[in-house]
Amino acid sequence: NYNTSIHATTKQTPFEMMHGRQVTLPSDQQKEIISLTQDPEHSGKIRIYLEKLVNEARNNIIKNQQQYKARYDLHRQNLSLKLNDLVLVKTRSIRNKFDIRYEGPFKIIKQLGIKTFIVQHVKKLTLTKQVTMDVIVPLVERWNLIQ
Repeated sequence: NYNTSIHATTKQTPFEMMHGRQVTLPSDQQKEIISLTQDPEHSGKIRIYLEKLVNEARNNIIKNQQQYKARYDLHRQNLSLKLNDLVLVKTRSIRNKFDIRYEGPFKIIKQLGIKTFIVQHVKKLTLTKQVTMDVIVPLVERWNLIQ
């Protein structure tokens, strides 16, 4: 079950993070019913315990995010694109099996951010697009590959 399973990222169950206690399922063995006196500090203790759980979960999430990033960056190559480089742009429309996957060639005319570019079609000069690195494939001239 989602709320009663320990999550890999937080290392805690969502139920315990919400209610401050372990869940009691119908299939669990029932304990004897004991009546306890009311503790005036109970709500404060629960709040402190929940804050501790949230801090532990936050630390576990940050640690796991760093591990995921390190694992992702192992096989990631950074593309270094400059102005006037030729690129292909991935088609965003719904396509069939034999439809084209990339449009172009486009020329990079402006860099807006680290991963954002404005490209202009080489033949249709009125066609410009704002694209990001995830839809760009750099074009390499064939004679450079032979050398």
